[in-house]
Amino acid sequence: MENQEKDYIKEGEGKNTIELSRPYGGIQFVDMREPTVQDLLTAELQSKGKSNGEQEITMFANLCEIEPDFIKGLGLRDYGRIQDSYRLFTS
Repeated sequence: MENQEKDYIKEGEGKNTIELSRPYGGIQFVDMREPTVQDLLTAELQSKGKSNGEQEITMFANLCEIEPDFIKGLGLRDYGRIQDSYRLFTS
C-alpha cells in the first residue's frame, strides 16, 4: 500500500491534529497523542470481553481525550480519519 500524505492530518511532535469532514456538536478538530504500550494494555483491560472494534474505540477515545460515544457517533469517513492518524504513529 502506498504511503500518501493525508491533508486532513497535521503531524506534530507526539501528537496529530485531525480535521473531521464536518463538525460534530461544534467539534471539527481532534488531537490524538502518540500511543504508548501502556495505552494498548489499558484499552485491552477496559474492553475485556468486548469486540476488537470496542477495544479500538476505547483506545482512540483515550488517545484523543474524548468520550467513546463521540467516536461512536462519527460518520465512517471521519472514523477512518481517526484510524489513519493512529496508523501514522505505528508505521
